[in-house]
Amino acid sequence: MFAIVDYDTGNTRNLKKAFDYLQVPTTLTADPALLARADAVVLPGVGAFAAAMAALRERALVAPLQQLARQGKPMLGICLGMQLLFESSDEYGPHPGLGLLRGNVAALPTDLGVKVPQMGWNQNQLQRSGSPFSAIDGAFTYFVHSYYADCPRQEVVATVEHGVTVPSIVQQANVVGMQFHPEKSGRVGLAQLATFKDMVSANDFSSN
Repeated sequence: MFAIVDYDTGNTRNLKKAFDYLQVPTTLTADPALLARADAVVLPGVGAFAAAMAALRERALVAPLQQLARQGKPMLGICLGMQLLFESSDEYGPHPGLGLLRGNVAALPTDLGVKVPQMGWNQNQLQRSGSPFSAIDGAFTYFVHSYYADCPRQEVVATVEHGVTVPSIVQQANVVGMQFHPEKSGRVGLAQLATFKDMVSANDFSSN
């Protein structure tokens, strides 16, 4: 069973449908005990970084999420949920994040001839050979965001170009993030969720 974190700032309905299609049982919860019993924790997110972190704090979820991740619990952050995994954000900030991945969330530049927010399909380029997510190479996924993760290349699995190089998948051991919306990215997005499911089933989170 996968636990989807319930903190009123995620596209949880469509995400649950995607996991239902993959025959992955899910529960929507803000109960740390249920998060601890789950096979994996999924952190969705839509909106602003500071408000999302405030919602996690109000539900006393920050410390449990940090502890579970550091104990090896598989964790997947999606869109804003991925950004929350990092140390900090400049969005109306600075603001601290969960600190599970190294790096800062910065604004997409508005002076490089691209539209901000990035809204639509973009082509992924694999940056980590041998990654379980290698099928993402050359595939298009759907993005909606104005900020991106400025992080060490060791954390980056795949990228897209949008004025700057934007990490689209990141991974450090059991902590995985997807900047795009897999639940809105058709077969390609479902394939990435299926890859995460297979990694959880095999308990294989080696960072190749």
